[in-house]
Amino acid sequence: MANLRLALYQPDIPGNTGTILRLAACLGFGVDIIEPAGFDISDRNLKRSGMDYIAAAALTRHVNWDRFQEWRATTGRRLVLASTKASVPYTKFEFRADDILLFGRESAGVPDHVHEASDARVIVPMVEGQRSINVAVSAAMIVGEAMRQTVWL
Repeated sequence: MANLRLALYQPDIPGNTGTILRLAACLGFGVDIIEPAGFDISDRNLKRSGMDYIAAAALTRHVNWDRFQEWRATTGRRLVLASTKASVPYTKFEFRADDILLFGRESAGVPDHVHEASDARVIVPMVEGQRSINVAVSAAMIVGEAMRQTVWL
């Protein structure tokens, strides 16, 4: 199991969260959900996209951002935010094995105070004029690179 973690800030779409939980179960990294989520965590759409893999995912729920930050402070882990406002491509970033990769809400990203609390920010470079890539796809791309650098050496 990887020491890497992926955090979802107030996710909106259960299908994306389920897909990320399935990815986590298959690749062995932990997932933190920072609530409130835009859906019931027991939502059937979450279960449909995550299939029977959800039970195998190492999932931690945090009641809000402040509680997540309190927990993170006890771990000493670096917080790396995936953002369309970042300037460093994720392929040029040097990940650490114990990073927490943070992904924002599908509808709104993360607020300024979350940006400011992040230790680093990375972007998935896109064709000019496009807004964003699906969060589950972005998560898979960035987690894959982080694991390539730190686990799959």
